[in-house]
Amino acid sequence: MANAVQTASLGVRKPYVMLLALVTIPIVLLDQLTKFLVRTRMELSESVPIIPNFLDLTYTQNPGAAFSMFANLSPEFRVGFLLTLSAAAMVVLLILMIQSERISLTSFALALVLAGAAGNFIDRVRFDRVVDFVRVHYHDVWSYPIFNVADAAISVGVTLIILATLLQRADRS
Repeated sequence: MANAVQTASLGVRKPYVMLLALVTIPIVLLDQLTKFLVRTRMELSESVPIIPNFLDLTYTQNPGAAFSMFANLSPEFRVGFLLTLSAAAMVVLLILMIQSERISLTSFALALVLAGAAGNFIDRVRFDRVVDFVRVHYHDVWSYPIFNVADAAISVGVTLIILATLLQRADRS
């Protein structure tokens, strides 16, 4: 009862408003701030070791989607396709969040994925490509694709959605 009173007194009656305010918007701001710092303080392809042989800041620009998918398509088609796909995904995610009656693992995960989609959408609108800069690797033997805060939010969000689905199935059994 106390939570309901506090929520109502803040003027927040829908969980999606809290998720947008406390998860989505801060992650989009963090994503854009980190990308701005990388763009303005590093040269393209510059790499700065954070944990030698394991974690670097490496400034790259990805014209494609995740793992550079669609990077080889014509720029006009690629940008239009990816912007349309991102916009549609953001609308669907927002609708799913609005339909959530309470904050749950799934609605939290949707807020994370929305933040990631929005952060990369902003880059595509502004620059026709996404700024990536986090490089996780083991010496020069293995390297994960370079990513950014938005990509991390999407990955964590999708993982949480899968986890929530598995937990719901286990509860039903």
